[in-house]
Amino acid sequence: MKTLGTIDHPLTHDPRKQAPMTSTHEPTGPTTDLSVIGVEARQNRNRAMQLIPEALARAHMRERLREAEEARPAARIVAARRMQRRAERASMRARRALAVAVMQ
Repeated sequence: MKTLGTIDHPLTHDPRKQAPMTSTHEPTGPTTDLSVIGVEARQNRNRAMQLIPEALARAHMRERLREAEEARPAARIVAARRMQRRAERASMRARRALAVAVMQ
């Protein structure tokens, strides 16, 4: 009895020796030559599977960049208000100092 591999533990890791992926969505007929297309489909599948984490990381970074760009105007407003309060306090100190100097 021949033991077939599973998804987690394939019989072989060589894409040329793996069985081709079959899908119900792909048209099969006399014009489809699985001996030629099978190896390429397996290699494309393996390449696509290897690129999934990279694509996921890119999408994650795009999302973080979008969030940062949305937060940037809010941070500018907060900083501007903080500088305005600091300037108002400095102005009040200068007025008090001037009033004290005039009163003496």
